[in-house]
Amino acid sequence: MKKFSSEFVHNYKTYSFGYANYYQRLKGESISSVYSSGFLPYSGSRGVKDVFYMARSARVPLSSFSLSSENRRVARKFDGHFTRLSTPFPKFKITDDFINLCVGYFDGRHGAAIMPRDRLLSILNSGLITHIVSYLKMGAPAAYVFEVSDRHLTHFWFSFYNLTLIWQSLGMWLMLDSARHAKAANRAHFYLGTVYGEKALYKTAFTNLEYWNGADWVGDIKKLKSLSRSDTARTVNGLDLWKSETELF
Repeated sequence: MKKFSSEFVHNYKTYSFGYANYYQRLKGESISSVYSSGFLPYSGSRGVKDVFYMARSARVPLSSFSLSSENRRVARKFDGHFTRLSTPFPKFKITDDFINLCVGYFDGRHGAAIMPRDRLLSILNSGLITHIVSYLKMGAPAAYVFEVSDRHLTHFWFSFYNLTLIWQSLGMWLMLDSARHAKAANRAHFYLGTVYGEKALYKTAFTNLEYWNGADWVGDIKKLKSLSRSDTARTVNGLDLWKSETELF
C-alpha cells in the first residue's frame, strides 16, 4: 500500500488547508482493500496506472439490499426488455462500433471533453476492468457497463448507452441490474462511484446506501443529500499539484 497526498487549495484566514489523497496500488494488492479505504480508480491523466483517488463515494451492502419503491418503478420499465451478456474483459472484442457508441454517448450526454477517444482507450487498457456487460435489444447492442469485480465487490465504473434512451432512466436501471447480479454472485458490496451535486442524488434511491466521509463509511442519507445539494458553494477551479504535473486528457 502506498498512499500519497497532493496540496490543493487553502484559506489561511480560516486555517483551512486542502490536500487531495491518492493511493498507488502495489503489485498483487487486493482491489477490495483499496475500495474499502474510500478510493476509486483515477483515469484523468495520460500514462497514469493503478492510481486511485479518495472522494465522497457510495456503496451498497448487498446482504441487506432490496429494491426501494423508486427502484421498483424503474425496474418495471426495463426488466425483460434486454438480453444481458457479461463477458470477461480478456474475451471481449473491442470494435469500432463499440468505441463509437461509448464515445458518442459521452459526447451527447456530458460533452466531448469528458470522454475523448484517448481517455476511453486508456480506461480499457488500465488492467482494472474485469467484465464488460452488454445489453442487447433485438440482437443489437443498446448499452454497455464496465465492471471492476473480485469475490468481495463489484464496482459499476462506467455505463454507455444509446442516446435515444437517455431520458428514460435507463442509466439507473443498468445500475440496479448490476447490483442485483452482484448480490446473486455473493459480493459483499456494490460500489456506485461518487455522489456530488444534485445530478448524483438519484443514487440515494438505493436502500441502505453508505457513503465515504473521509474516514468511515456512514449511512446518514439525510446528510449526504444535504452535502450534495450544497456542493456548488464549495466548488473551486484548479488542480492539485500532482495533477498539474501530469498530462490531462
